[in-house]
Parts: sequence; C-alpha cells; structure tokens
Amino acid sequence: MTVLTAAGLAAVTWTPSGADGPPGGTRADARTEPVEAPASDRARPTTGPDPSPSGSSEESADTESSDPPAESDIPLTGPGTFTTASGTGAKAGSGTALRYRVEVEDGLDVSAADAARQVERILADPRGWTADGRSAFQRVATGPADFVVRIATPGTVDTICGQYGLDTGGEVNCNVGENVMVNLKRWLLATPVYADDVPAYRALIINHEVGHFLGHGHVGCPGPGKPAPAMMQQIKGMNGCVPNVWPYDEEGRYVTGPAVP
Repeated sequence: MTVLTAAGLAAVTWTPSGADGPPGGTRADARTEPVEAPASDRARPTTGPDPSPSGSSEESADTESSDPPAESDIPLTGPGTFTTASGTGAKAGSGTALRYRVEVEDGLDVSAADAARQVERILADPRGWTADGRSAFQRVATGPADFVVRIATPGTVDTICGQYGLDTGGEVNCNVGENVMVNLKRWLLATPVYADDVPAYRALIINHEVGHFLGHGHVGCPGPGKPAPAMMQQIKGMNGCVPNVWPYDEEGRYVTGPAVP
C-alpha cells in the first residue's frame, strides 16, 4: 500500500492524532517486495455485515467482472500520459470540499469512468474520512484540484514517485505532491490477504493514501484479533490484526494503533 500525502491542502489545518508529518510531504510504503502475511492472517475484511467497500451489492456492478489478470499480463510500463474521468461528482462530507481528479494511464484496460465511480464511492462511505466531521471531497474533471488519483503502471509510478526521492520498487503506491499514485498491479491483484476481495483492497489503497494527504501517519496493529487500522502498512503483514479497510468503524469510532515510523 502506498502513501498519499498531499500538497496544496490549504483547507486542512488540523493535525490528527498519530500523524507523522504535516500535509505537503512525501510518503511511500516503499518495499521492493511486499511481505506476504501468514496464512492465518488471510481472511476477508471484518468491518461489518458486508465487507465490500460500498457495504452493498451495488459495488460489484461497477467493477470489472472478469477474473483478475495474471501478474505476467500486467504491463510494467506505459506512456506516462493520462485520461481524466469526465464529469463532476457529488460532494461528500461536511466543510469545504477538497477537489480531486481521477486519471488512468493511457493504454490500460481500466476504465477511467469506472475507476472514478469506485473512488467516489470509497471517499463517500460513512466509514471513510468524512466520518471525522471535517473532511469533504468532490471529484472534478477540470479546473483546480487539490489532489489527483492516478492509476498507472508500476514503471510510471516508480518514475513519478522517484522524482521525489521515493523508491516504490515496482510494487507499491505513493503520494507525492498533488499525485496519489496507485500501482496498477495493486489495483488489479490486491495483496494475498485481500486477493479474494480486490474491491476492498482498492478501498484500503484510497483510504490509506488520502489519510496521508490529510496528515495521518502510519500506525501499527493495536492488538491480536483487532481490526487493522487503515493507516497500518498492511502490505507488510497483519501482525495479528484482522483485515479492515476503513478509517472508522460502523459506530463512528476511529480505528487506530500505536504510531510507527
């Protein structure tokens, strides 16, 4: 999972507990290879009655219905140019909305419109960052934007993240400046823990990286059998926690753990 920190976030002036740096920095969950969690950790997310990102069967209607591709079929590099999802989404959350675009690297078999629907749904979910009562988001296609969610090949992610000194190793995501870089490999295949629920892992990517954009830092597992925080680097192993992709639980309580580097 990578990190999305953000630049240009003038609307965010608060510093959440557990933050390891202010907005505007650069972060990445950068390991050359993800650490595979033990088999005992491999379970479906346990965040409520329906662990899908939307909490309803509607999510599956918008996502790719075919089986995930083989890793060898995922392109390693692309042109570095992007198609922006058209239209403007509804505002989610209270307060002044952070404007964002959703872009997909050209030449990929990923629909920008479909990706935008998924990102919008994730950021609008009541278990997401809007549950803090201060964060709000709105997707746009034109005009100024506070951040850009970009789905790109591993090589393009490495190039853009590397411009800020981050080594994503062809494996993980990052947030640098206004770019929320989502590694195509992670978007399509998730990780071993979430391999049977790829849409849930997509929610974890967005929540983790947008969390960095809001100023939240990494945290660890709060204890065996407890839900893994969204700000935990779950790609490195669950450490006894059970899968969870949301920053808040269904009662509106923030899911967190001890601060880690």
